[in-house]
Amino acid sequence: VQAYIAAMPGWKRELGELLDELIMRAVPQARKAVKYNEPFYGVDPESDVWFVSFRCFTKYLKLTFFSGTSLDPQPPKGSKVPNVRYFEIFEDDEVDEELLTSWFTQASQLPGEKI
Repeated sequence: VQAYIAAMPGWKRELGELLDELIMRAVPQARKAVKYNEPFYGVDPESDVWFVSFRCFTKYLKLTFFSGTSLDPQPPKGSKVPNVRYFEIFEDDEVDEELLTSWFTQASQLPGEKI
């Protein structure tokens, strides 16, 4: 995951570093893997179950919360996949670290998704 983040272009690299830091601070026991060209975070070392991932797009970075419909408040963007919610961060957005940390903590305590 650290190599993936280091390869992220421009402002997305700093955001990736911040997200990784916030996730690990909220969920110190989280494990990391890069799957399908994006960092995934999970809590069970014996399974492929994950609670959040993020991916770079041209103009934004998208967080995927696999049990996002159970988060309070729910991330704003829905998905075709039941329970999944997205949160997009653009270059000039102010990052709400408190909200993200709350989501990471909540998501880590939910069932997650086997990927």
